[in-house]
Amino acid sequence: MVNNINTLCGFLWKNSKSLTMRRKKCKHIYAVEFYIKKQIDEEGKITQTKGVKISYSQDWKAYDKSQTNEKLVFLKLLRELCDFVEQPNYNFGRPKLSYSDLIFASALKVYSTFSLRRFMSDVKITKEMELVDSIPCFSSVGHFLQKEEISDILKKLISISASPLREIETDFAVDSSGFSTSRFARYFDYKHGKESKYRIWLKAHIISGVKTNIVTGVEITEGEVHDSPSLPRLVEQTAKNFKVGEVSGDKAYSSHKNLQLIEDIGAVPYIPFKKNVTGRRDKGSGIWKKMYHYFIYKHDEFLKHYHKRSNAETLFHMIKTKFGDSLRSKSKTAQINELLLKILCQNIVTVIQEISTLGIKGE
Repeated sequence: MVNNINTLCGFLWKNSKSLTMRRKKCKHIYAVEFYIKKQIDEEGKITQTKGVKISYSQDWKAYDKSQTNEKLVFLKLLRELCDFVEQPNYNFGRPKLSYSDLIFASALKVYSTFSLRRFMSDVKITKEMELVDSIPCFSSVGHFLQKEEISDILKKLISISASPLREIETDFAVDSSGFSTSRFARYFDYKHGKESKYRIWLKAHIISGVKTNIVTGVEITEGEVHDSPSLPRLVEQTAKNFKVGEVSGDKAYSSHKNLQLIEDIGAVPYIPFKKNVTGRRDKGSGIWKKMYHYFIYKHDEFLKHYHKRSNAETLFHMIKTKFGDSLRSKSKTAQINELLLKILCQNIVTVIQEISTLGIKGE
């Protein structure tokens, strides 16, 4: 083993760009040194110390229970959520289909990852289970997703779906991620003297609990929109139902307004500062200066809180792995609603997992 380590270290010393260009150790050499240490005493005796890889236990019994019963519990919880949807007033003409049934069918379509036509068998099964009053046509579901007023209803349902975990989550993370669409835009490429096109994508801005990854607030924007302006709305949505203790996010959210807003709701902002920033800030309260000096003089302690935001990246990976990283809908409004449905489905799945793990009630 010692010879193998010596050979590896020798190879890295000879071939590392960090060594040849900057005459400093590269990350690979540090990794080897962290994993294994070799000490030679005065008598020439070699003492070798190996690092232990940290592993985290998994409650497989709870995991198996939540996974094997997920779809049945999902249908039940989704039905209870849809009961909060109010039917618009009926004026004249052909009676409209039930909004609660249409949202139920739309969410089931996204959960199944099937196309509009192929998921109709699932809707028929739910009718037999008496979870819906009627079976909407697949085209009715498609047209329903194109209604702008549905977006606010879905955001409300996302907020309600997170409420069973309000006693568990106190620390939150903000982040954003893009989802591709089937739409394209054109631009003129001056270098090649011709028109080119690029794919349009939407960005989901979320705030989520760092313990369970439950989404407590969401905003959907165009892909090029900056992250920072969305933070106030996300934090305000969360503060309505949760007691917020910490909010962590990357440098994109670093602004005086954002830090002040987080402090105003009684929380601590753990958002790192850009390299050109100083602690001098004349206007407003002292939260900017206070957190800046905390960031500079207690950097390691600050990072322990800041790195909780990594859970938000895990959440986006979960959503994209389970429900896909692209949007099938054609129109922009339908794409926004489809993305909100992905997040709603993820919240329900998260609650199902915590019912088995923490023993909470999904109410």
